[in-house]
Amino acid sequence: MSVKILYFASLADRAGCIEESVDTQSTTAKSIYEEACLRHGFTFGIDKLRVAVNGAFVGWEFVVNDGDEIVFIPPVSGG
Repeated sequence: MSVKILYFASLADRAGCIEESVDTQSTTAKSIYEEACLRHGFTFGIDKLRVAVNGAFVGWEFVVNDGDEIVFIPPVSGG
């Protein structure tokens, strides 16, 4: 299946892009993030991130479908 992944803040910096389309055999948000970690060297554990699919926050075991848009949101700081 093919999914679109959006990255924000430090994840986008590390990946060198704000979005990418990937073909995957993974079926959960967690396993897709794990693939992204291998591809881009991300070091945040899932306990430090939020994940959204198609605009709604979901849990890490959420089952994704072909064509879904997945957003990984790292912790951000501001002042």
